[in-house]
Amino acid sequence: MHILPDTLFVGGLVLAAFIVLDVILHRREQGAPKIKDPTPDSKVRIRGLPNLPLLAGVIAAILMSASWQPGIAFTIQGVTVELQNLVRDVIILGLAFVSLAVSRKEYRAANGFNWGPIAEVAKLFAGIFICIVPVVAILRSGLDGALGPLVSLVTLQSGEPNDLAYFWLTGVLSSFLDNAPTYLVFFEMAGGDPQHLMNEYASTLAAISAGAVFMGANTYIGNAPNFMVYAIAKDNGVKMPSFFGYMLWSGLVLIPVFIVSSVIFFG
Repeated sequence: MHILPDTLFVGGLVLAAFIVLDVILHRREQGAPKIKDPTPDSKVRIRGLPNLPLLAGVIAAILMSASWQPGIAFTIQGVTVELQNLVRDVIILGLAFVSLAVSRKEYRAANGFNWGPIAEVAKLFAGIFICIVPVVAILRSGLDGALGPLVSLVTLQSGEPNDLAYFWLTGVLSSFLDNAPTYLVFFEMAGGDPQHLMNEYASTLAAISAGAVFMGANTYIGNAPNFMVYAIAKDNGVKMPSFFGYMLWSGLVLIPVFIVSSVIFFG
C-alpha cells in the first residue's frame, strides 16, 4: 500500500508507452494482407487440469515458508539454510515431479514445451547467485569495504538516509542481479530494523522496495521471468533483441520514467 502511488505512476506511464507503440505499429500493418485463422472451428478448452491444485500447492508452500518460523537452521559451507525454506523447496520439487507424472506428454508437446529454456535460465542464475556472494559481503562491510565510496552515497551529511540514492543504487544492482538479495543488502545497509524502517524511515524502505522491484525490468537478467520469456521465444524461432538491444529499448522507455518518479516520490 505504501508504494501503491509509485507503482500506479510507473505502471501507468509504461502502459501508455506500450499503447502508443502498439498504435504506431498497428497503423503500419494496415496495408498488410490479412492472415486467416488456422483453426476457425476449434473450441477453447483447458487441458491438464490436475496441474491447477499443484500450482495451488506451490503458492501454499511459499506462504508456509513465510509464516512458519520454527527457529531451526543448518549451516552448509558457511551458508545458513532455515528449515522452513528447505521444506518449501522440497515440496516445490516434489510437486514438479508429480506434475511430470500426471501431465500427458501430448499436452506438453502441443504447448511447445522443452527443457532448453529452463536449463539456460537455471545455468545463468546459478552463476549470478554464486557471483553475488562476494558483492553482498562487500556491501555489508559498509564504509570499510571496497565499495565504501558507493555506500557513502546513501547517507546525507546530516546522517539521515538519502532516499534518492537508495532508490537508484538498489535499482542499478537489481538490474543485473536478483531483486530479493539486492533488497536485503540495502535493507541491512539502512539499519536492518523493521520497526525503525517501517516508521521513522518508511520513505527509505519504500525507496529500497521500489528500486529493487521496478528496475529488475532494465535487463534480461534482472528477473528470471524476463530471461525465461526471452529463452522460450528464441527457442520457438521468434527474433528477439540482443542483451544490449533489450537494454536500449528498456532504457528509452524505463529510465525517463524512473527519473521522473524518483524526483516526485524520493527527491
